[in-house]
Amino acid sequence: MKTMKKLYLVIFVITIIAFMEGCEDVLDLSPVSSVTDVNYWKTPEQFETFITGVHSRLRTHAFTLEQLGEFRSDIYGETGDGSIVFERWHLNTLNAEYTGLSSFGGFYTNINQLNLFISKTLPTNLLPKKDKDYYLGQAYGMRAFYYFHLLRSWGDLVLHKDPSTSFDFDNLAKAASPVTEVMNFIKQDIDSSAYHFANDYSFKTKVFWSKAATLMLQAEVYLWSARQIGGGNPDASKAKAALTEIQTNIPALGLLPNFKDVFAYANKENKEIIFTLRFKLNEYNFFGGNYTQFLRRWVSVSNYYDSIGNRKLNTTDDIILTEGGGHYVSPHTYIWRQFSDVDSRKLESIRGAYKLESGQYVKTSGNWVSKYKGTFDLGLRVMVDDWPIYRYADLLLMLAEAKSLLGEDPASEINLVRTRAFGANYQEAVHGYPNQPVDADINEALLKERLFEFICEGKRWYDLRRFGKEYVFKYTTASEDYQLLWPIDKTTLTNNRSLVQNPGY
Repeated sequence: MKTMKKLYLVIFVITIIAFMEGCEDVLDLSPVSSVTDVNYWKTPEQFETFITGVHSRLRTHAFTLEQLGEFRSDIYGETGDGSIVFERWHLNTLNAEYTGLSSFGGFYTNINQLNLFISKTLPTNLLPKKDKDYYLGQAYGMRAFYYFHLLRSWGDLVLHKDPSTSFDFDNLAKAASPVTEVMNFIKQDIDSSAYHFANDYSFKTKVFWSKAATLMLQAEVYLWSARQIGGGNPDASKAKAALTEIQTNIPALGLLPNFKDVFAYANKENKEIIFTLRFKLNEYNFFGGNYTQFLRRWVSVSNYYDSIGNRKLNTTDDIILTEGGGHYVSPHTYIWRQFSDVDSRKLESIRGAYKLESGQYVKTSGNWVSKYKGTFDLGLRVMVDDWPIYRYADLLLMLAEAKSLLGEDPASEINLVRTRAFGANYQEAVHGYPNQPVDADINEALLKERLFEFICEGKRWYDLRRFGKEYVFKYTTASEDYQLLWPIDKTTLTNNRSLVQNPGY
């Protein structure tokens, strides 16, 4: 790839959609396309428009983040009317012919946009220093975020640090860098992000990247490095420091009293949210509409019942797309049954459908994710909940993990999460750490708590991978080392002859 001397770059069209309440004046703008040195980067508003577009592009990849972070785990897998290729995800039978995702999930396109933005923002004198630093904090943080997803999914990676001068930047021959080099680059970007944010802990809005998001990413990266790349206690300490920095400097963050309120459509950007992807009525549907294809469209509701509510299911009250259709992927019943009946997260996370035979509810037909309930529009349920990437419960459980790696007591953080989960039913001697049977092994305790807390938030596969391959093999259908990574599609390998397929594929 050639480094630009004189940029003449055609940017992939960035559709600027008003996805922040109260910011329509910033976001309701015409698309940006065919941008060159001649007619762009000339006003502060153009920089603001571009960074807004970068955030909008991230939202379009929400479902890809869910696929990478969760679909190969033990949560999903029960299928209904038709067997289709998506079963390869939870069965972990991906191969060179069916790779699940192509072109590295499309993330390099977004990385290239961030490379461009950084290259134009660093030398500019058009922006007030405060704005310039905040934008750079966002850009470096988001670039590290993309590369971290790529590293955990494909291992060795091609590092693109500068903007490409062509639409075909993925086609340029360049060998992958080893994981250790990629991790060092991610850490450098995190440091650059934190440096530019400095002491600005403000949220312009929680759908825009912030210093708190950078610190959450830093904790996640350093926990991975501590466990997977030999970082040990120094990296665990770095993770702990990042999380405590958030607690110290943003005291308004905290757990909501009721778990279900975290995801409510009428309660967006509540105090538990740190960074989220925005979905909104008449603007952009949850996962860009892909949610309907994977997690809801599964059963003829007129024939099934909610055993908890003692009633027939219906398309108005229940999170189901249609009266029929193929049921592609849904949560396993055995995952639902692992929850305590007095854990509020059970029914707020997964619900099941039963047949009624001779007055008895029998034979679970399937389950659906009930965490995201959407809202009503013209008598129809519309899926427009926000999808949290980082929230305060994650901060607490990552802090507990960092403490456990350092030989410190993680009880206070774990028990804050459990106290909220069990509510009035909470009994410390029964539910509190270290009093549950699973608590005999802190790794198992943390993994189980994260499973209950973060279903359908794109974290389970990554959690198992971070804690170690033995947990992947124990809880998922993967059984070989090569299955820890994803295969690279043939088109990408053809376009970049310097790339090699991941071992085993």
